[in-house]
Amino acid sequence: MELRTLLYRKDERIGIITLNRPKALNALNEELINELSVLMDYISADNEVQVVIITGGDRAFAAGGDIAFMANTDSLQAEKFVESIRVAFDKIEHLDKPVIAAISGLALGGECELALTCDIRIAA
Repeated sequence: MELRTLLYRKDERIGIITLNRPKALNALNEELINELSVLMDYISADNEVQVVIITGGDRAFAAGGDIAFMANTDSLQAEKFVESIRVAFDKIEHLDKPVIAAISGLALGGECELALTCDIRIAA
């Protein structure tokens, strides 16, 4: 599985997802959401993973939606994007493994919602 906007590694029985768009402060765009959705399916099927941690960078967990991306969408594209966010976030919320949001720095807008889908939130 090739990921461009996320980093994923397993440390024993822990799946660690790191949002990886540092120049955009990890803001949500279509690519990140699609990768997150696919990755959640992969983790759900991986019986070795017992817990998941979602984290961002030191400066920001994430800065919400990617305004530059959203500014270039029409209403139908925006509706599709919002639906893909809902699907990905539902996968996190309903995962049969505990999910921890490790928050450092900003967690704005949609990224605050991402943190809220997790079972546990730890902020620094």
